[in-house]
Amino acid sequence: MARYNAKSVEAKWRAVWDERGIFRAPDPASAGGKPKYYALEMFPYPSGRLHVGHVRNYAMGDVIARYKRARGFAVLHPMGWDAFGLAAENAAMERGVHPRAWTYENIAVMRDQLKLLGVSIDWSREFATCDAAYYGRQQALFLELYRRGLVYRKEGLVNWDPVDQTVLANEQVENGLGWRSGAPVERRRLTQWFLRITDYADELIEGLKTLERWPDKVRVMQENWIGRSTGLRLKFRIVTAGAPAAAVEVYTTRPDTLYGASFVAVAPDHPLAEALAARDPAAAAFIAECRRGGTSEAAIEAAEKKGYFTGLEVAHPFDPDWRLPVWIANFILMDYGTGAIFGCPAHDQRDLDFARKYGLPVRPVILPPGADPATFEIGAEAYVEAGRAFNSDFLDGLDVDAAKAAAIARAERDGIGEGVTVYRLRDWGVSRQRYWGCPIPVVHCAACGIQPVAADQLPVVLPDDVRFDQPGNPLARHPTWKNATCPACGGPAERETDTLDTFVDSSWYYLRFANAHAEAPVDSAAADYWMPVDQYIGGVEHAVLHLLYSRFVTRALADDGVVQVREPFAGLFTQGMVTHETYRRQSGEWLAPDDVAVDQEGDTRRARLLETGEPVVIGDAEKMSKSKKNVVSPEEIAEAYGVDAARFFVMSDSPPDRDVQWTTGGIKGAWRLVNRIWELFDAHPAGAPAGDPSDSDPRAVELRRATHRVIKALTEAIEDFRFNSGIARVYAFVSTLEQAQGAGASAALAAAQTEALAALARLIAPFMPHLAEECWERIGGGGLVAEAAWPAFDAALAADETQVLPVQVNGKRRAEIRLPAGAEGDAAQALALADADVQRHLRGMTVRKVIVVPGRIVSIVASEAS
Repeated sequence: MARYNAKSVEAKWRAVWDERGIFRAPDPASAGGKPKYYALEMFPYPSGRLHVGHVRNYAMGDVIARYKRARGFAVLHPMGWDAFGLAAENAAMERGVHPRAWTYENIAVMRDQLKLLGVSIDWSREFATCDAAYYGRQQALFLELYRRGLVYRKEGLVNWDPVDQTVLANEQVENGLGWRSGAPVERRRLTQWFLRITDYADELIEGLKTLERWPDKVRVMQENWIGRSTGLRLKFRIVTAGAPAAAVEVYTTRPDTLYGASFVAVAPDHPLAEALAARDPAAAAFIAECRRGGTSEAAIEAAEKKGYFTGLEVAHPFDPDWRLPVWIANFILMDYGTGAIFGCPAHDQRDLDFARKYGLPVRPVILPPGADPATFEIGAEAYVEAGRAFNSDFLDGLDVDAAKAAAIARAERDGIGEGVTVYRLRDWGVSRQRYWGCPIPVVHCAACGIQPVAADQLPVVLPDDVRFDQPGNPLARHPTWKNATCPACGGPAERETDTLDTFVDSSWYYLRFANAHAEAPVDSAAADYWMPVDQYIGGVEHAVLHLLYSRFVTRALADDGVVQVREPFAGLFTQGMVTHETYRRQSGEWLAPDDVAVDQEGDTRRARLLETGEPVVIGDAEKMSKSKKNVVSPEEIAEAYGVDAARFFVMSDSPPDRDVQWTTGGIKGAWRLVNRIWELFDAHPAGAPAGDPSDSDPRAVELRRATHRVIKALTEAIEDFRFNSGIARVYAFVSTLEQAQGAGASAALAAAQTEALAALARLIAPFMPHLAEECWERIGGGGLVAEAAWPAFDAALAADETQVLPVQVNGKRRAEIRLPAGAEGDAAQALALADADVQRHLRGMTVRKVIVVPGRIVSIVASEAS
């Protein structure tokens, strides 16, 4: 028997696939009437090298793409590179290389690694977002949005990294420090470019209801990010003489609690706070302290609640004799509502924490059901549940919703406020002060103002002759690049030196894949055929921003007539991570798995450094990362076990939406299965007859039943993204085939074995494509298994002959019964009552009722015998 040589077999079949170009997606006109299927994994940032942690993501997408091809679909499965970003500039400064060279070198390495994995990608559509051909068309899209009024420029507060000298998103600020530089982040006012995503806020929320094949958690995250709420906007009149403003306008979703007000607070960036800081050094110092803290909503929520009393007082809007102090507070967000709140400590936990810290009153005004208004008090936790208003004048006795409506009506009647809908979502700031990004295609003219670059002057290409010997944006100090001519008057102008946020690059790339070589940014006919993406796969870390921006851009282009779809991703799957144990020297230095030997003695595991034998600390299994050195490269695995074994293992060990731990034992187990499968095919004579359903040999009939059951099970598992459960059936089927192979030859059994092996080769093709090709060739399968049809199952053969039902006694599972499939309820009831375990639990009891749910459960209700 020939030994299976994964390394040579895998290289052989990759060469065949490339030579024949079988994974090239057809043009819509040449699809031959096939239904389309667009499978897409979130394209990677070319930061260096792939590791086995990436294999799972791309293998999942490849399983779906190969399966759908076998089911008769015209499949688009492309790949590109999200290639702009600050990491390349940092590499340029650290290593003295140009960002372009660093990026394309990484792309070359990662492309080779992806090809090593055998993924069925249409490489003819490959592009990188740093290709001028791509970002030039992005510039054209930007200018179209500009002409439609969806792009504008304004001054706003930003997070500024003083070392990298660029704007940072809130998510890029960690504990008040820049995520890359580690420098304390400053809040600055800067003129920025914005996209009007808020124009689509309502539609983006409503559209989530149509995304039935998205994880619920992602839809909830997006809805919360948009943060639509209805409430009251009203003014608190300032009564302190000499105040820099006449009133403080607040927004509240709880106007029913206005009579529980204890204070008014404004954000550190509020105009009132800044006006006070200009004349009060202590206020200025407090604001500076706030700006050094975290800027994301999560960081602000977790921080200690702090405030500064301004010395100002306001009048309560419903009682002009009631005075409330005005504070500056670190937990108020300027970019939500009005940047000011009234604090009701009894019914908001943040307000309560603040009030307890500064000795402010806590007055409950919502009474829980059944509570006594004379004795109800607030302790360490605010009361935020349902109830009725009390201590609230004209609102007394109303439930929360009715009290909200009454308070809004009163404020509108008195002319001090209005009911409004407010969004947490802010317009998308897209300006970045860096070189390695898409240039914003406008010029600034002293006479004509901002002018878009003429279409025939696109792309505005990044200059290569830039220097990274000092922080900041090289474009802003380039001696010639920023010099331009005004398209309107022909006079001198200056180019915009900001570049676009990389989220812009990834907000439309899936549309470009429909025709990656089109003259227009988006080929409408091709996009109308391929869109939406049928299955999108990627990490949950992109659940909000990337997906939300893509949904916005698709809608904007649909309103412009470029595409017909409004939702770009019909199905979304967020895969779990691949983890690996971490290893450290006693001194704390991280060690790579290849440098460590792990010895097992019973339940005890010890690790030692291979080079010196010194003891090594075994840490938790964590996401593979270069910083902790717990990565395993695809090349290492390909050399030792072949990539098919790796693909199979990362999808077999746990549900695909959960993490899987990479272990040596796991990959060895997958490698053993590869060899077991090959031995089955290598031992089977080529040209054996196909199975005959009429054959009466019981061994052949049973094998045929097993074959059709595994086809059915794996088909359903792939459709439902339950790869691990389907793979478990493959393991069992291989064992069945091994037993049948040694059962003695008969014509009927040999025919059934041939049928079984022909099915097995096609079933494993999405998971272990190289092995499948070799096996398919070994038994004389026609053509390539990658082009073969998915095996069909006979429903009668695939049907289970028996079913197993759990039996409950008074709600607790006590036994299970086995009965013929499709048996009537009376048979199930009789078997359940006759079961020894059931009888034991029914001793001394009288059966009152037996409920049989066909195919699901038998439930017995019993009580003590009288």
